[in-house]
Amino acid sequence: MVPSATQRERASFPVFLGLTVLTDVRSPRERRRRRGRGTRLALSRAPSLCSPCAYSSGTLVLTYLINIMGLFDKLAGWLGLKKKEVHVLCLGLDNSGKTTIINKLKPSNAQTQDIVPTIGFSIEKFKTSSLSFTVFDMSGQGRYRNLWEHYYKEGQAIIFVIDSSDKLRMVVAKEELDTLLNHPDIKHRRIPILFFANKMDLRDAVSSVKVSQLLSLENIKDKPWHICASDALKGEGLQEGVDWLQDQIQALKT
Repeated sequence: MVPSATQRERASFPVFLGLTVLTDVRSPRERRRRRGRGTRLALSRAPSLCSPCAYSSGTLVLTYLINIMGLFDKLAGWLGLKKKEVHVLCLGLDNSGKTTIINKLKPSNAQTQDIVPTIGFSIEKFKTSSLSFTVFDMSGQGRYRNLWEHYYKEGQAIIFVIDSSDKLRMVVAKEELDTLLNHPDIKHRRIPILFFANKMDLRDAVSSVKVSQLLSLENIKDKPWHICASDALKGEGLQEGVDWLQDQIQALKT
């Protein structure tokens, strides 16, 4: 028995999703006559989209909605409503203020009140006007620094934090930075590096210019870099640095 037009229309909607459906092909009179004997179902493949009956009202509505969703997705990208995902490594010695900086960059309702030393690493997120940052906050403790290199390949940018008041460990920070810059996964990549000369509120802090000299940042010729004086507790200097990083990442993507 050939299915009626109504039955074909019912079948066409799920086939838009590539599904096989079960359709009862009996006439109403036959269904009444065989009531109580069980239901005989015929396995049928609904028509393809190129057949006339595929363009039923349900299929047309679904096609229309999908096209609208695609248009909204493109429009969101054009308007900057859809943010590009960026993976950032946050590196530096322990107690330099890395976690406090990342915490301060998050929305106020998502910030943590009690900051504890990072064990291993943690993953945090924050957003700017056009980018969505996924930050790998790597522990700066000596026993965990060997974990850094395992994430270099995935990093699209680096935030390197220095405690500008800790002159004794400035040499250690430079050694770790030199090791980072000479790693095979970093050395030949034009990856932007943002330096935060943090804890500028402390009396023993040296200027960002002095930190730059102590770290020999002028020797970095093949990568864009920028250093900002910052006070993570108050949030001072953070936005300037993130704005620069956003501009660099967008420039590399174009």
